[in-house]
This record gives sequence, structure tokens and C-alpha cells, in this order.
Amino acid sequence: MTDMCDKIQQLGKGISSPSRYKILELLMSGPKTVTELVDSIGLTQPAVSQHLATLKSCELVESIKKGQEVYYSLHAKHMLHILRSLTSDVEKCKKVTS
Repeated sequence: MTDMCDKIQQLGKGISSPSRYKILELLMSGPKTVTELVDSIGLTQPAVSQHLATLKSCELVESIKKGQEVYYSLHAKHMLHILRSLTSDVEKCKKVTS
């Protein structure tokens, strides 16, 4: 599989769960702690932590520790890279099929 295919597969895995997609939506408004996400989503802390681990492994989310709190946020650079690459590949496909 090509590098781009791997990245698309990671993106698909990250957003394939409604709960993970909801977490990503919440993080669009800024960094959040697990507790804040639990309060907003209504899942248990272990479930949210598990979803965050999956999102981190897909490189869609990153974390930073501030004191005793860990804040999760969108990995904007990685997501932007994926979207730019997809756009570029779609444009190449249009030129080939035209």
C-alpha cells in the first residue's frame, strides 16, 4: 500500500466510530481534557480514553500535559497534510480522465 493509502486508511479508522467523530467535533472548538470530553459525550472515562488512544494512533489527535492535566487537541498539521494530498490526487485523476 502507498503512503497515501495508509493515511487514508488511518483517517477512515479514526472517524469510523460515531463516538470518535463526536470527540473530533468537540476538539474543533479547542483543546479539552478527558473529563471535559466525558461530560460532553456521556461515555465513561475508560471509553473516552480508549477512543483518544485510537485517534492518537491515527495521528488525528495530539496531547500535551499541563501540570497534572492532559489536554487533547486536533493534530491540525497532519489533518491538513492529508486533505492537501487528497486534493492533489483528485486533481491528478481529473487530468488523467479528461
